[in-house]
Amino acid sequence: MPAIFKTVSWQVDQLVSGVQQGSISLPDLQRPFVWPATKVRDLFDSMYRGYPVGTLMFWDVSEDDSSRSISGSSTIAAAHQIVDGQQRLTSLYAAMKGLEVQDDSYRRKSIKISFHPYTERFEVATAATARSAEWINDIATVFHSPYDAQEDFLEGLEAAGRELTRDDRRRLGEVFKKLEGLKQYQFEVVHIQKDVDKRLVADVFVRINSEGMNLKAYDYILTWLSVFWPDGRDQIEGFARASRMTPERATEIEGKRVSWTPKNPYLAVETGHVVRAMVAIGQNRAKLIDAYANLQAKDRATGQIDGDKQERELEKLRQALPIVTDRINWTEFIRSIQIAGFRSHAGITSNMNIVASYVMFLLGRTRYSVELTRLRTLIARWFFMSQLTGRYTGSSESQIQKDLDMFAEIGDGDADGFADLVDQTIAITVTNDFWEFNVPQSLVSSSYKLSPVYQCYLASLNYLDADMFMLRMKVREWMDPALPAIKGLEGHHLVPRHYQESALGTTDTKRINQVANFAPTDWHTNVQISDRAPAEYWPELVRERGGDAGWMERQHYWHALPEQWHLLSYEDFLARRRKLIATVTRDAFEKLGRDGYSLPLAPADLPVEAAADETSLATLVDEGFLMPGDQLDPVDPDWVVDAIVTEDGTIQIDGVHEFDSLDEAARFLEVTNVSGFEFWALEQDGGIAPLADVVAVGPRAK
Repeated sequence: MPAIFKTVSWQVDQLVSGVQQGSISLPDLQRPFVWPATKVRDLFDSMYRGYPVGTLMFWDVSEDDSSRSISGSSTIAAAHQIVDGQQRLTSLYAAMKGLEVQDDSYRRKSIKISFHPYTERFEVATAATARSAEWINDIATVFHSPYDAQEDFLEGLEAAGRELTRDDRRRLGEVFKKLEGLKQYQFEVVHIQKDVDKRLVADVFVRINSEGMNLKAYDYILTWLSVFWPDGRDQIEGFARASRMTPERATEIEGKRVSWTPKNPYLAVETGHVVRAMVAIGQNRAKLIDAYANLQAKDRATGQIDGDKQERELEKLRQALPIVTDRINWTEFIRSIQIAGFRSHAGITSNMNIVASYVMFLLGRTRYSVELTRLRTLIARWFFMSQLTGRYTGSSESQIQKDLDMFAEIGDGDADGFADLVDQTIAITVTNDFWEFNVPQSLVSSSYKLSPVYQCYLASLNYLDADMFMLRMKVREWMDPALPAIKGLEGHHLVPRHYQESALGTTDTKRINQVANFAPTDWHTNVQISDRAPAEYWPELVRERGGDAGWMERQHYWHALPEQWHLLSYEDFLARRRKLIATVTRDAFEKLGRDGYSLPLAPADLPVEAAADETSLATLVDEGFLMPGDQLDPVDPDWVVDAIVTEDGTIQIDGVHEFDSLDEAARFLEVTNVSGFEFWALEQDGGIAPLADVVAVGPRAK
């Protein structure tokens, strides 16, 4: 068999120039992605020390319709497409040229690496390196103009009061020369010959990446689609990308009018979400690795490809994708989530619940022809049930497959059969015992934002058109991203934290922050409550705000307040309130089954308002709120995670995984409904402190 590859040495400056000009391009086998900045830093450090940093792999073809420029500003036709090493090459390009690239969240991103000439140390650029005269804040300046960068650095040192001897200048000059010399660092590049079949290239790509466990099952499928159905791959990418932008923003980017995007308050769609729904609808499969094996269509005994089977399986996906990405299907499904009482991603603790429920919606609408008004309520109840029970938490693929197999027993077009099966499944899942025992027990938790059951309770309050705790303002105004944010609306302790600490002697954060101790109210009410005992502040609130006896009765019901709750012991109060929360949630769920939705719906495609910027990890470290060596915990103490702030100002989890931001570290743990700033807390003597409290106290002495 003739060789399919050869190895050639490339210098870094040749590689970077090739990316800049477009001769080295990114094939549809991969999507744009940039390493975390810490990995880019380590890459430059290894190159500077002369260490090997691995090989690259190119495919020597020139097909304009199957590649895209990394830089976005190509001037010549592509001659080489990256098969392996895209992260390293893209990162080199971004850091050395000081230009933006697109990351895996479809955002434009720049990477700044700093360098300390005296210690010859690389770091991710921070506010501290920008302020210090002893750091080159961005090494891109050196590669752009070495002489000017060196002179600027020396002048900055002298302006800061450092006296430079001749030896200092000579040594610094050598360091700058060595740094600039990284452009001559040589990579070994494996070139796959241009006449090699695309199927073989795809197979090589999958094998290489699967060895390092870099790919997920949906990546395999996306890779295969890039070879056999590139238009489909583009549609998947386009749907995911558009879910992150309003029609106005999409119009600006596309340069033509875009009237609709799938942006919604609940989910920033990922390509994997689209693939999962497409495979479920097209192939009736939930396990993506099995779906990929079907697409490969290889005979297990001989290794031969069955071309006819491969085409049949691909045709199933071709038929399914337009259904998954259909504007009406997606919009009406989003309305189903609204019908269930949920208003934003903050109330949904599992993205898989959204994806799986969308599959159920699509089955009902397309395979079983359920009338849309009826289907909305059915899926609203299914979604609520799934959130409440954690149906798709854990072995989600196995559960989705069970559901697909269950519904497959119904004949096509049997709308009543579909509805009956939905109702039967809910009935045997959410039993009387579940409401009586499981729900109250599930509320024994210390993070209301991460509690699926408590978030269902809040959705129930919204569905029941409830007012906030002792406030004539609707809960939906607190929850709804379609309405302007009102400062200070959040969950507050009914038995105040400081009262428990000072009067009851309670120091256990887990006990203080029980979810049954929270109620939605505003900041002004919380200030009035202050640190006082319920026996003191509750009669005062009743006198001032409770003139309407009917409204007070509804307050007790909505907010699950036991009789004489303000006089109960804390443990008795929590136990009784958990049961009452379960009752309110059950009432709303059963009402949803009887009546459907009675409140006016907001537009389903209304974009989420941009959240206010929260303090970043870099800022927390730079300003002394967090320090190297600090242990971080989730706000829920039941969640055991080994996370530490490193010397580099990153978060390291389990001593292996390193992240540049609070959000990335939270997403690694599959937390999607709250920001990293809300999720992480600082471990301190006697408990943990949410980062908002850490910031409120002020920086610690360095």
